[in-house]
Amino acid sequence: MRVAEISLPAIRHNVARIRELTGGAVIVVVKADGYGHGARAAAAAALEAGATMVATADLEEALALREAGIGAPILCWLHGVRVDFSEAVAAGIEIGISHAQQLEHLAAAATGLGRTAVVQLKVDTGLSRNGAAPEEWAPLFARAAELEGAGAIRVRGVFSHLANAGDVHDRAQAARFDEAIAALRAVGIEPELIHLAASAATLTSPHLHYNAVRVGVAAYGLSPFADKTSAQLGLVPAMTLRSEIVALRAVPAGTGVSYGYNHVCETATTLALVPMGYADGMPRALNGAGAWVTIAGEHRPIVGRIGMDQFIVDVGPIAGRIDLGEPVVLFGDPERGHPPVEIWAGLMRTINYEIIVGIGPRVRRIPVDAEPSGVAVDAPATAVDAPAAAGDAA
Repeated sequence: MRVAEISLPAIRHNVARIRELTGGAVIVVVKADGYGHGARAAAAAALEAGATMVATADLEEALALREAGIGAPILCWLHGVRVDFSEAVAAGIEIGISHAQQLEHLAAAATGLGRTAVVQLKVDTGLSRNGAAPEEWAPLFARAAELEGAGAIRVRGVFSHLANAGDVHDRAQAARFDEAIAALRAVGIEPELIHLAASAATLTSPHLHYNAVRVGVAAYGLSPFADKTSAQLGLVPAMTLRSEIVALRAVPAGTGVSYGYNHVCETATTLALVPMGYADGMPRALNGAGAWVTIAGEHRPIVGRIGMDQFIVDVGPIAGRIDLGEPVVLFGDPERGHPPVEIWAGLMRTINYEIIVGIGPRVRRIPVDAEPSGVAVDAPATAVDAPAAAGDAA
């Protein structure tokens, strides 16, 4: 009853588009279960399209990818204070290091295993989240050089994260990032991967690309900008959220709909019941907000309050053309006539990221190797077996 269809050709197209724009290494972020798309399938599609590596927020996500058969380089960078890095070292996970304590814990784990841990140093250049602050760079970099010389670690990269606060702030952060790179080189470390740009800067700011970019939402075909659509950026949305009609009811004028009767039918009409609700990531605050779905190629309004498991659509004008089991598209690629996820985001005064990662675990993710609009693919149109999965901004 509840499906998030994930277009693997769309993900491949988006990664290829990013490679075309940047000409350097592309790191695709698959945290939060691949932004709700399914991490394993998203990672595999991204790597097939030429991504250099994939990345997660935490170690648990990275290890799950290894267990799922992803053998390519994986980076993770957000760690609890009690994290045991031994599993990461054994699995060949690259660790983003933000402060000295993490570095020492990682080096100890690597030494204990007789292995060399691969490190990417994360520096804070103005976002004020995780990452080593400028006053920490000198001692952290010097210690990293010592540990590299001893064989405990290998520093493969250095990275930071933009605040997306405008071009002036982006350039100021880049200047600080350049200082960090120079300081790292001054202690004898030459990083292979240097990345600052996430999706927004990757798509619009070539001067911030360095030799690698780190993209999240763009890989899934969504725009990181309020004033630019996916199509305008050459991207194809990968997720189509679908359900079906499970009940149809003809009702007279004056009929109240769902809890509280916040919607009353002005004329006689037909109501369709769709088995998705706020337990599935459909925000309850969409009640009466003007959201719509696509049924039989027509835009039809959601009416009444959204329940935990179901919502109602007024299908009066098309009632004679539909029956039980009729597909319902909640959002997808607007180039194919579907509602864009940005409608929900706009009505909720939030961003598309929050909507897609909030799609619940009852919604079955089905990766499909079928051709969406505007994406060429040689593979046959087949679903790819994958376990059901439950879903910030890279």
